[in-house]
Amino acid sequence: MAPAQPGDFLSLQFVQPFVRNDGAAKSLHFTLGELQSRMLTRMPWRLEVDYTRTMMGFLLFRPAPVHICMIGLGGGSLAKFCYRQLPASKMTVLEINPYVIALRREFQIPDDDERFTVVAADGALYLQNAQGENPDFDVLLVDGFDQEGQPPALCSQRFYDDCFAALAEGGVLAVNLHYDHPDYPVLADRISRSFGGNAVEVLAEEKSNAIVFASKGQAISPRNMSLPHSLAGLDQAARMQLKGELVRIAWEMKNLDQHGLA
Repeated sequence: MAPAQPGDFLSLQFVQPFVRNDGAAKSLHFTLGELQSRMLTRMPWRLEVDYTRTMMGFLLFRPAPVHICMIGLGGGSLAKFCYRQLPASKMTVLEINPYVIALRREFQIPDDDERFTVVAADGALYLQNAQGENPDFDVLLVDGFDQEGQPPALCSQRFYDDCFAALAEGGVLAVNLHYDHPDYPVLADRISRSFGGNAVEVLAEEKSNAIVFASKGQAISPRNMSLPHSLAGLDQAARMQLKGELVRIAWEMKNLDQHGLA
């Protein structure tokens, strides 16, 4: 499947994001009221926004993925973290907005190489066009937002069905959703339906976002998690940053499991 080129999307009139720099950090915005991404200038690989640390909870289920796909580049927080901390993993990042891609150097996102690629593509169409090919992704991260929130194409039942089809057996999906959005219960239910009920919702620490984890095959269950294995491949700084969050996710899942909700 030939990837789209940045020029293919210019006629769609994308909103150009802007960058705020306070000296210690840079942040990416479409509007002043919504933060898309934040990067510490002296530690560009660090996960500064709480929900990104929650999304890394996929390590509890797939601690050593061969191929990660991410829909939505933003300021590249998750992309940079995975590139640095999971050197054995290949990563494909899909981003539809050419103005976002143009800021990759501003946010110190690595250049493309043999294991890291940023593709100018509509994530929903990319997964649709992948139908019929062998499932390739061990982890699929969905974090696609624009100035109006989450695009309808990235939260339809068809889209979540395509996510399921694009994952290899045992693959894990992690979707970032706005928890206080009125459509949140509908979207979480769609994900669960596409994965045959094999899904769990975990609120981010600040509770404005929720991450829905779903698995193709292996049950999303605390019985299938190992914190030592999840942290084993990370350097010391990353382990220190993620350990507390992974423990919190595991505890919440165990609590849900005890109540028959996971």
